[in-house]
Amino acid sequence: MEINEFDKLMKTYIAADVDNKINIYCTTQELTQDQYMELLRNFPRSEIRKLERVLA
Repeated sequence: MEINEFDKLMKTYIAADVDNKINIYCTTQELTQDQYMELLRNFPRSEIRKLERVLA
């Protein structure tokens, strides 16, 4: 994903609640590995199990 587009996505992601963060993480296409990692770094650690369940 282009940098400008990803920056816009990150702003939306950071402001989102946990369910919407999971939706963004699971449905956004064309992200690089680094971009996925950046999303994970901004995911609440206390909710990581919820993300794991969705990804399983």
